[in-house]
Amino acid sequence: MFKTRLTLIAFVLILIGLSSCGRFQKLLKSNDYEEKYAMALEFFENEEYNKTLQLFDQISPIYRGTDKAQKIEFMYAMCHYNQRDYILASYYFKRYYQAYPKTPEAEQALFMSAYSNYLDSPRSSLDQETTVDAIQEMKLFISRFPNSEKVSEGYDLISEMESRLELKAFDMAKLYMKMNDYKAAIASCEAFIKQYQLSDYHEEAMFLIIQANYEYALNSVAFRQEERFSETSEAFVDFVSQFPDSKFLKEAEKMNAVASTYITKNIE
Repeated sequence: MFKTRLTLIAFVLILIGLSSCGRFQKLLKSNDYEEKYAMALEFFENEEYNKTLQLFDQISPIYRGTDKAQKIEFMYAMCHYNQRDYILASYYFKRYYQAYPKTPEAEQALFMSAYSNYLDSPRSSLDQETTVDAIQEMKLFISRFPNSEKVSEGYDLISEMESRLELKAFDMAKLYMKMNDYKAAIASCEAFIKQYQLSDYHEEAMFLIIQANYEYALNSVAFRQEERFSETSEAFVDFVSQFPDSKFLKEAEKMNAVASTYITKNIE
């Protein structure tokens, strides 16, 4: 008896679903644009964003240049955002802002364009092009709407994304070390220190310069070793002057001792 009731309920739900699909397909074929507009708004309120987008695609050319066009474009962007299609959401929010920069929704649209890029930006180990775009757009938002209540959140998001870029740059330097590409590791660490002078990874980056120079010297042909061991010692001096109590100090001293011994022997 219970199974029969469940089967009946399932059958009724299927019939309701089929009927609803049939009505929607009929609506898509209709030439009643006002009905389509009204139903698009209803579907949006019911979080049926795919249906909303289908109707907007049909009616947006009809209402171009009217007051409804503005609302359609903003909701179009919101549909993509709510479907987590952040690339398209950012694009359409930015397009809305550019088309309607003086409207009450312009501020929200520009913020949402940047925020959508932020949500689409990947973890630090992946390509950070979207993160860079998100930072630029968030800075644009702050400059255009400095009195917005979203400014504080914008600065927090920028800080978070810049930290992600910082970690990406540092991880790249460490990757070069793992690949035994010591010349690239040195260049990456030096560029990192120059760009992120207050970074928490500054100390380790300077240590990596010592290590990379040391390994580079060990793996060099004989006539280039003196030059590269000298660079090892120079990096050590710079490191100690800034981080005399570093946790990397003992290891750095060992490498410097080897470098100094080699340099002394060659001088003698």
